[in-house]
Amino acid sequence: MIEIDEAWRGVRRILAVRLDNLGDVLVTTPALHAIKTSLPGARLTLLASPVGAQVAELNPDIDDIIVYEAPWMDPWHKLPQDSQREQEMIARVRREHFDAAIVFTSYHQSALPAAYLCYLADILLRLAASIDGPGSLLTTRHKHPEPMMHEVERGLDLVGAVGLTTPETDLVLRVPVQARERVFDLLSSRGVDPARPLVVVHAGCSMPARTYPWEMYAEVIDLLIERFDATIALTGSDEERELVERILNRVQADHRQSILPLAGALSFPGLCALIEAADLTITNNTGPMHISAAVKTPVIALFALTNPPEQWGPWHVVHRQLYHDVSCRLCYSRICPYGHECLRLVTPDMVVSTAEEVLQETQPGAFRAGRGTPPEMLEASR
Repeated sequence: MIEIDEAWRGVRRILAVRLDNLGDVLVTTPALHAIKTSLPGARLTLLASPVGAQVAELNPDIDDIIVYEAPWMDPWHKLPQDSQREQEMIARVRREHFDAAIVFTSYHQSALPAAYLCYLADILLRLAASIDGPGSLLTTRHKHPEPMMHEVERGLDLVGAVGLTTPETDLVLRVPVQARERVFDLLSSRGVDPARPLVVVHAGCSMPARTYPWEMYAEVIDLLIERFDATIALTGSDEERELVERILNRVQADHRQSILPLAGALSFPGLCALIEAADLTITNNTGPMHISAAVKTPVIALFALTNPPEQWGPWHVVHRQLYHDVSCRLCYSRICPYGHECLRLVTPDMVVSTAEEVLQETQPGAFRAGRGTPPEMLEASR
């Protein structure tokens, strides 16, 4: 049995730092659960980006959230230079009197900028993985045993360095009862037939190089409707309305009645509830892929080889990752400088044949199975 490091046994206020995207926070949730399981008396605060904070709001392990857009993250969303913003965040964190901080990063990211923020905020214990020389910025510098661990395993390995563990390693995402009710009402009001497969297609992604071509998504949707008489929930953010409209206009006219265009129409809890109700999700390597894993909806990930599929694939859920191997793999590019062959060579027919395999392998989703909200959950939510 692993014992908690003596310096960490008495901590009561912990700051967990994960400053990138929605999916990054989701794959960190097993490690956050390990913190709360090992130190149940401690208060856990997450320092997260605005998009990552959405996940934290549906996580019962997190007691508080601080939202922060760090200037060292996402260089394509450049923030205006204003050091006052960082000074105010340091002061904000210092006022919370945290005993300890754990900085979570992907293996190609440096933990040192966030560690320096925690150092300046006078947090005495600071844990992170680092291959750089951290000097005094970290009180526990961890080195992972291998570089290509899955991101979930990476987070668990990090907190395990100070003895924080859990046997429960699924992603943590609690869908609110009210969101489930609204989604079931939405599907019913749109006349969605529970006897037909419900497939969520999420075509957008913040990284163009990770995005399956929109016109090929339209072909996938046509084939899903032709072969399986599927109902398609075509989701996206408010900024992706144009993308969804473009796909909708590309599909066959007689198929459009089987499509629910939902870009900008759902809250984050609503999107999670919709994915939970579906039989299958088809998407890129992006947030809804990890949401599907968290709510146990089978997922087909159209996985561009910009980063390692074995490191970022769906966790603990029935899934398939589709890609074509290319010599330029692991480029970490935001925009593909070549022909995007790692995804373009995955044909719509390949996607839909894989969907058939997955649908035959798995149980129907909540809506199709007729599983409504249990009365006791309704009562608990009042």
